Amino acid sequence: MPELSPSAAETALDRSERPGRVSLLLLLAGLLVGAAVGLSFVANEQAQPIILGLLALLAMAGVFCLFAFAIGAIQLTGQGTRNDVTKAVVDAAPDGMIAVEEGGRPIYANAAYLQLAGSDTFTNLRPVERVFVGSPEVSEAVYRLAQAAREGRSLSEEIRMAPPPGGTAERDFAWFRIGVRPLPLPRRPVSLWSVADITHERERQENVFQELQHAIDYLDHAPAGFMAVDPKGSVVYMNATLAAWLGHDLAQVGSGGLRLSEILPDDLGPVLIGGRGEPGEVRTDRFDLDLRRRNGHPLSARLYHRVAYGQDGRPGDSRTLVLNRSAGEESSDDPGQAAELRFDRFFNTSPVAVATLAADGRLVRANASFARLFGTLPRTGDGSEAGPPVRDFVVERDRHVIEAAARAAAEGRGDVPPVEIGVSAPVNRSARIWLSPAGTAGGAEGAVILYALDTTAQHQLQQQVNQAQKMEMVGQLAGGIAHDFNNVLQAIIGYSDLLLASHRPADPAFQDIMQIKQNANRAASLVRQLLAFSRRQTLRPEVIHLGEALSDLTLLLKRLLGERVELDLKHGRDLWPVKADVNQFEQVIVNLAVNARDAMPEGGRLLIRTANMTAEAVGALRLNGLPGADHVLIEVSDTGTGMTPEVMEKIFEPFFTTKEVNKGTGLGLSTVFGIVKQSGGYIDVRSTIGQGTVFAIYLPRHVPVPEAEAPEALPDTAPVAPGAAPAAAETSKAPARDLTGQGTILLVEDEDPVRAVNARALTARGYTVLEAASGLEALQIMEERDVPVDLVVSDVVMPEMDGPTLLRELRKGHPSLKVIFVSGYAEDAFRKNLPSGEEFNFLPKPFSLKQLVETVKTTIAG
Repeated sequence: MPELSPSAAETALDRSERPGRVSLLLLLAGLLVGAAVGLSFVANEQAQPIILGLLALLAMAGVFCLFAFAIGAIQLTGQGTRNDVTKAVVDAAPDGMIAVEEGGRPIYANAAYLQLAGSDTFTNLRPVERVFVGSPEVSEAVYRLAQAAREGRSLSEEIRMAPPPGGTAERDFAWFRIGVRPLPLPRRPVSLWSVADITHERERQENVFQELQHAIDYLDHAPAGFMAVDPKGSVVYMNATLAAWLGHDLAQVGSGGLRLSEILPDDLGPVLIGGRGEPGEVRTDRFDLDLRRRNGHPLSARLYHRVAYGQDGRPGDSRTLVLNRSAGEESSDDPGQAAELRFDRFFNTSPVAVATLAADGRLVRANASFARLFGTLPRTGDGSEAGPPVRDFVVERDRHVIEAAARAAAEGRGDVPPVEIGVSAPVNRSARIWLSPAGTAGGAEGAVILYALDTTAQHQLQQQVNQAQKMEMVGQLAGGIAHDFNNVLQAIIGYSDLLLASHRPADPAFQDIMQIKQNANRAASLVRQLLAFSRRQTLRPEVIHLGEALSDLTLLLKRLLGERVELDLKHGRDLWPVKADVNQFEQVIVNLAVNARDAMPEGGRLLIRTANMTAEAVGALRLNGLPGADHVLIEVSDTGTGMTPEVMEKIFEPFFTTKEVNKGTGLGLSTVFGIVKQSGGYIDVRSTIGQGTVFAIYLPRHVPVPEAEAPEALPDTAPVAPGAAPAAAETSKAPARDLTGQGTILLVEDEDPVRAVNARALTARGYTVLEAASGLEALQIMEERDVPVDLVVSDVVMPEMDGPTLLRELRKGHPSLKVIFVSGYAEDAFRKNLPSGEEFNFLPKPFSLKQLVETVKTTIAG
């Protein structure tokens, strides 16, 4: 819009102007003076009424002026001066201004708008809706503005007019910014429209955009690749040259469709963009790497990587220049240069980690395998300066070893033995390192050559084998101790029952005998936990639904956890059934919950979560020893103190505990381990110091088989659950049963005290008892006796001949003979040694005499 002349403001139109008249004020003053002079010639008596009338007239005029001033009808000269200044500013504004009353009646327009609209009076003054008429886009924009004016809203639109309205006809087109807003007037709604010519501003923007397009075009077709990566590893920009080298579509770049991990070798993305720097540092590093094309083929490249670090030391967006070093991209006329390229290919693609070190142990150069293993690359600007010392990437305990070996190699020794070290980051990695002299004086090329192999998987496998062997040996030891100890406890419990039967509750010795039996039962509970760890306990598996089983445990768990620990149960939908001993499963959950409570002395949250795990999900976990099949997950996580790696290695060992003396036996987690393993499941542990521990139990999914065999008939007195007192049945309020009976029983037991007390108990109930100290003696008794034997009660583990062998020999002459096996081991431990379909009853040691008599009577009657 052309500039306005100083007199242009005078052409503004304003219907609201009401200019004052000085001549009227002079006329009024003259009349008052004339009246005063005329009254001077009139007598006082005649002039007095006239004077009073004039005074009354002036008083009334003064009162009306006061009221007019109060309501704003009359204003002082200062306010008028301010309005005149404001009006002059708007009149001379370079942007067109027009004020419109309700109904579209213009009441004001400044000179700029009059020039734009080509008007000079209100008669031919056109509003904005009639001035800006053209293409549909212009009409739609003006309609939106008019609608906003009617609704009392502010709105702004930018339109392109071709040709422009009057006053700018010398141009083919023009850009305008049109705005409308309501004016805060108290008596009438008025909308103020503004029109600004922004053609020059638009032209500058278009020029800048074109220059930017040219710059992008130049960058896209530069002979070098370029890319920008954000701290999360997403490629936000890549030029066309690099995209063509890598075979990627530019449309996928910048929209989250391409990540750095897709174009770099495995695990090198975090190395390139990760790490921390000095606050405000800007660093440029050079890397020689093999990039990965979309088709999987390598691209030998040299990267100049620039990254700026924030005030917190974290890296920001990075900029990387990529030079293609593939065959044919660089001139190979120079034999030396061609040899260097071949060496770089060999160096960068080697599966062995290779690096060169300066004489003081600092990194000079390293390949991609070194970066994957140690999580770093030598960050040097031009390759001539050494990077950080190699000791920084080794755990503290092995740093002196690597330093000594590096010094020996730098001194020229060629017989430096390989060293085993732990890698500081990533954690839990290990490597075997060979160091040899480079045969040069050091400097930029390095004085020591380092070769390293990742031995993490080998070490983990070795640790697992060692742990499995140790657990197997401990399990065998625990099982042996449990068997012998059960025989001792069996005798103690049996003789305690005999003494209790001969004493009344009022006798002084009755309570002492009860104490003996109760402590024997406590010892029996510990033995059952040892058997659970060695996986030799008796299990009664059944198909259970974990959601229902955990819901039944809710009240018990809340009592165990107390008020400080919050219990949260999250069940998966449509959980698959599993097959397990429900009592043993409850013991697993209770033991884990108690351990979690002890790890949260100040309170916390215990989460028990269940979910179905498909075979694909299980395989993705990559847990050694967990078969890739459908499983049901039971996850118990707490917010406690967590465990160190050293403690986690021993948590399943019997009698290992971190609790205070007399605060735990150290058998809780070993029992959990044994029950889960014996149930065919898998247990995994994750723990972080200060954050808590997660126990994840995977039980195999149970798939029903239509032709499943009917369950075995169990005796009335099933074995008690681990942790419960065997004599609990004796304290029930049910009426006493008749446990007397008749028949001949062959009792086979190699432990004399156990055999003697069992024989006394059965004889006292009316049975005829034949005693044998071994399997051979039992066979001899059966051959010499003419009267048939009704029942054989035999131990399983005996010298000379064990229980299963005795049963096979007895079946040859007595195929229908009834048998009860008693043992401190689990039933499954010896069932595999019996013929398929063999029927017998089983009573686990230690048992009370009442349980023995009940089982005998039930078996003979059955």
